[in-house]
Amino acid sequence: MDIGTAKPRPEEREGIKHFGIDLVECDQPYNIGKYVIESKKWVDDIMSRGKNVLITGGSGFYLKSYVAPVVDEIHIPQNINTEVDQIYRKSGLEAVVDRLREVSPTDYDMIDLQNSRRVIPALKRCLASGLSLSELRTRMTEGDQPFGEYKKKSLLLERSIDELTERIGIRTQQMLSEGLIEEVKILKEKGIERNPSACGSIGYRETLSYLRGEIDRKTLEQDINQNTLKLVKKQLKWFRNQMEFEKVMSLDAGTLPMGDWF
Repeated sequence: MDIGTAKPRPEEREGIKHFGIDLVECDQPYNIGKYVIESKKWVDDIMSRGKNVLITGGSGFYLKSYVAPVVDEIHIPQNINTEVDQIYRKSGLEAVVDRLREVSPTDYDMIDLQNSRRVIPALKRCLASGLSLSELRTRMTEGDQPFGEYKKKSLLLERSIDELTERIGIRTQQMLSEGLIEEVKILKEKGIERNPSACGSIGYRETLSYLRGEIDRKTLEQDINQNTLKLVKKQLKWFRNQMEFEKVMSLDAGTLPMGDWF
């Protein structure tokens, strides 16, 4: 999944060591729990060599794992994994949301109900624990913070919605011109549709719809732009509500007068 994720090219990784790239195949599941375990190893290794770590997002939820507990110790039995996965495969995300509403009626909408990567694990955890989403969140925040021993500095870089909208359009055109459709054809053969998180991510889910003949080429580009902008607005709201930053800087001026802040 190179083009649709804007993965740094090999030549871009030559000067600075990158971590967290090419961890699993596209048909294999991955989650925040695995990420925390692996990222702890990366950070410990880098810091043991007297180096600093630059962490960039991306997904706010994954970024938050460096400053707060985001993983609980709930074990998901295989029968629950199978049950929820079958609901999703047979009836889609809406059916999973309906089931989540049944088990967590007062707070089921506290997560992004349009995101299968949030809804499916949430339902599994509720079923496995017998707790509501609010109760699970409270339990999780009381857990240990895996990076608590390290000093951190946080910086939020912002752009205006108008500039972001323009840049989204440029990026979508670039992805398509670089071969996004061809990339998804290959990934489809490799089983990406067996992985809800991967095939449901923006750029890939729209291209899969295009390859199935559900939308035309023009609509493909429009849908990627529209869904990316929706995600951006959710991310901006998430960062304001879920994280605290020592410094917020606007990029609209085109320069970054950071000095020696880091």
